[in-house]
Amino acid sequence: MTSIIADKPSLLQTRIGGFPRAFWVLFGGTFVNRLGTMVEPFIGIYLTQARGLSLGTAGLVMAVFGIGSLVSQLVAGWLSDHVGRRATLTGGMIATAVTMIALGYSTSLPAIVAAMGVLGLVVDAYRPASQALVADLIPAHDRSRAFGLLFWAINLGFGVAMIAGGWLAQSGFLWLFWIDAVTSVIFGVLVWRAVPETRPERSREAGGFLDVLKDRLMVTYVLLTLLYTFVYLQAFTTLPLAVTGQGLPPSAYGLAMAVNGVLIVVVQPLVSHWLAKRDASATLALGMAVVAVGFAFTAFVSTTAGYAVTVAVWTLGEVITAGMAGTLVATLAPAHLRGRYSGLFGFAWSAGGLLAPLIGTRLLGLGQEALWFTVGALGLLAAIGQLAIAPAVRRRAAAQLVVPAT
Repeated sequence: MTSIIADKPSLLQTRIGGFPRAFWVLFGGTFVNRLGTMVEPFIGIYLTQARGLSLGTAGLVMAVFGIGSLVSQLVAGWLSDHVGRRATLTGGMIATAVTMIALGYSTSLPAIVAAMGVLGLVVDAYRPASQALVADLIPAHDRSRAFGLLFWAINLGFGVAMIAGGWLAQSGFLWLFWIDAVTSVIFGVLVWRAVPETRPERSREAGGFLDVLKDRLMVTYVLLTLLYTFVYLQAFTTLPLAVTGQGLPPSAYGLAMAVNGVLIVVVQPLVSHWLAKRDASATLALGMAVVAVGFAFTAFVSTTAGYAVTVAVWTLGEVITAGMAGTLVATLAPAHLRGRYSGLFGFAWSAGGLLAPLIGTRLLGLGQEALWFTVGALGLLAAIGQLAIAPAVRRRAAAQLVVPAT
């Protein structure tokens, strides 16, 4: 009896056990990096208040950042496969640190525009490399749990950064740039020193982005991700405008969004192990549907409490999707093209970041119902599409299991 009890894994082991040291280095570096992510959330305030730019000019400057982000995911995906995951991640982090300091000390408009463009190129260059690293390090059956843990680390770190960043900004914005730069260097050095290069050896199978675009299943998945991203990012683009448009103070948006951070930090670790055992496509579709319903319900609320309830609904959907998106990319991608597949996936998120405010604000101009019902419908469409491709994804996963054995 004693030996049976001793051999039985603990609850903690089932949640976080079984991962190699390199993954935990990546996890710790990601958490530290997110703790220092203070510039991006406050960049609009910085440009208008600290640098005196008009709202229109600040918007154009941030559009330059968005364009850089679009390009960055494709470039970083290529570098991850061609140069290596470790070099791409470390290089992106060091470049981010240098650019952060340059932007913090830039005073002229041309210098600010140039720094913002470069920052867009490098700040998220680590994402394709990080996703490819997880796919290389973790067996297929455990990837959703690993990606879920990274999702949790990102949200916990970012939540702390939002609070600390708002407080530090009162003492001077330059603090934000230095902290962001230092944590970026820490992340890059950690990976360089403690994470081995995992890129598969080049072979005759080596290909390019054209090979990724020929994968109709991956392209379909990316388009569905773009739809979902457009829906999800309304939380950070049109939702604050909708809240204040109801006559509520900006603090009402902050209180409602606090529900998002609390639920993710508390609930996600409790359900990640259970979700990891489910079919990734079906689980992702369920999460997308819950997110869609949560945003659609926003059309019916007008109080802080009401917005908090809708945020709670779509946050539960976000928790369900955690880890599944990266798992599907790893499932669809051949080992030698994981960086490029992750880059195309990241491109969908960057494109969604550009389209969400551009289209969302115009829908909001037509009315709350026009915005939230349209967003809800698009989210449900993405969920239905994800269910439709689920059998093909399962066949791809089964084929990948057979090839190594052969």
